[in-house]
Amino acid sequence: MKAWVVDEYSEQARFRKAEVDKPEIRPGHVLIEVRATSLNPIDHKILTGAVPVGPSLPAILHMDVSGVIAAVGHGVGNFKPGDEVYGCAGGLKGSAGQLDGALADFMLADAALIAQKPKSLDFGEAAALPLVAITAWEALIDQAAITADDLVLVHGGTGGVGHLGIQLAASRGCKVATTVSSKEKGEIARRLGAHEIIDYTLEQVEDYVQRLTGGRGFPVIFDTIGGDNLDRSFEAAAIKGRVASTIGRNTHDLSPMHSKALSLHLVFMALPLLTGEGRAHHGDILRELATLVDAGKVKPLLHNKRFSFDQANEAHALFAKDDYVGKIVLEHR
Repeated sequence: MKAWVVDEYSEQARFRKAEVDKPEIRPGHVLIEVRATSLNPIDHKILTGAVPVGPSLPAILHMDVSGVIAAVGHGVGNFKPGDEVYGCAGGLKGSAGQLDGALADFMLADAALIAQKPKSLDFGEAAALPLVAITAWEALIDQAAITADDLVLVHGGTGGVGHLGIQLAASRGCKVATTVSSKEKGEIARRLGAHEIIDYTLEQVEDYVQRLTGGRGFPVIFDTIGGDNLDRSFEAAAIKGRVASTIGRNTHDLSPMHSKALSLHLVFMALPLLTGEGRAHHGDILRELATLVDAGKVKPLLHNKRFSFDQANEAHALFAKDDYVGKIVLEHR
């Protein structure tokens, strides 16, 4: 089969088309005829060597996948050939072994990690969702345990994870505020369901906390940015507030947390792929997500250009510039 592989992990790494062996079906797995994938920050970090969890070289990358099941392994009873599915199921190597990614004609996936794709989405749209939606779900629903009474602040409302955070919180009946860097992004965030818009280039934390909460702070904050923004999240949180973040690799002064009795929840959605533990929950999330999508409560925000697999290098170059809005999607044409 055809695959788009890399021969090194570095800033200079490039994808090339190659002929590789088609994966053999295994018990508990499905073979997916790949129709699309999307580009997440971790995919690019693996490519450049910034995160050392890539498959053995030459490697097939990209975690998100959508496609059609071509074969099912022994013990798989909830899928059959011809099913249209989506998931975040490969492009990594951890203690559970190597998981080849989606940039290929076919991808072998643990059946626990996938679900029937939303009927209302095409394959490119479906491929944009799994990693970012699972991350937002784990942060807000599993960890922060949002309820309809919560006022939720989502940092980075038009980012990959942030735009799902807005919609999942809104779908639970929460009032949602979000930070953006421009008027245009604020309009996008409002269309996604945000009730209050904060342009962080114009408004300081203490000012928007006063404007939107009367100085009390936000009961729930979802930080998708990390770094200094986590400190700003502590500042913006209410007493006994819940802060969830996707990035916790920096050094922080936790005294603001102590002074407010805050709880901090860190999310690392790739753990089930790396360790093999807890994979079924990802499939459960994706099934519930598909219901929300088909009910019109969640939709992916896509970049206006869709790439082919042959354009993988171009797609990663766009990502590296960090000057775009919407998930970058690659379709197998």
